[in-house]
Amino acid sequence: MIAPSILSADFARLADEAAAVATADWLHVDVMDAHFVPNLTIGLPVVKSLRKATDIPLDCHLMIEDPDRWAVGYAEAGAYNVTVHVEAANDPVRLAKDLRAAGAKAGLSLKPGTTLESCVDVLKHYDTLLVMSVEPGFGGQSFMAEVLDKVRAARRMVDTGHLKLVIEIDGGINADTIEQAAEAGVDCFVAGSAVYDAADPGAALERLRAQATRAR
Repeated sequence: MIAPSILSADFARLADEAAAVATADWLHVDVMDAHFVPNLTIGLPVVKSLRKATDIPLDCHLMIEDPDRWAVGYAEAGAYNVTVHVEAANDPVRLAKDLRAAGAKAGLSLKPGTTLESCVDVLKHYDTLLVMSVEPGFGGQSFMAEVLDKVRAARRMVDTGHLKLVIEIDGGINADTIEQAAEAGVDCFVAGSAVYDAADPGAALERLRAQATRAR
C-alpha cells in the first residue's frame, strides 16, 4: 500500500494534487499544531473539504497535543484512518475505542525513540501502527534505518497473531529506502517528496509500489 503525503503537495491545489495520485491506497494528511511538533500545517476544516474532493481514503496523522480531545472530530469528518501519537495521548485505549465508534480505523504512531515493547498492550486495541522513520514535524528528512528493528519486531507479532494491525512507515521513504522497509515487513508506505516532487506523481507512486512488491 502506498499513501502519498500531501505535506509535499501544493496546498493551493489539493483537489488536483489528490487527483494526480488516483491509484493511491490512502492519502496521508499530516496535521501539526506547532506544539507537539515545531511546525504548523492544516487542520479539520481542510480535511473536511478534502474529503469532499476525493474518494481516496484519508489517512490522518495527528501530530498534536491533546488528541483525546480533537481526534474524534477527524473520524466524524470521514477520515478512514486516524492516527494519534502514543507520546501525546492521555488514554490511548479509550481513544481507540472512541475513534472506532466514530467510524474510523484507529492508528497509533511511535516516534523513533519510543520502543515497541512499551506499547504492545495498547496496540492490541489499534488497527494501524505508524512507525516514524524521522523525527515528526517536517518533511524531507533522511530515513532512520535503525527503526526497522521496531518494524521487524512488530511484523513478528502480527505474523504470530499477537497483534492484528497494518504496519505503516512514515519518513524518508523513496526509491532508495522503500525496499529495505518492505523487507522488514512494512505494509503501507507514506511517501511525500518522492511522489509529489516527481514530474508525474501517479507514475512515481506506481514505481514505488512495484519496488515494495518485489522486496516483499
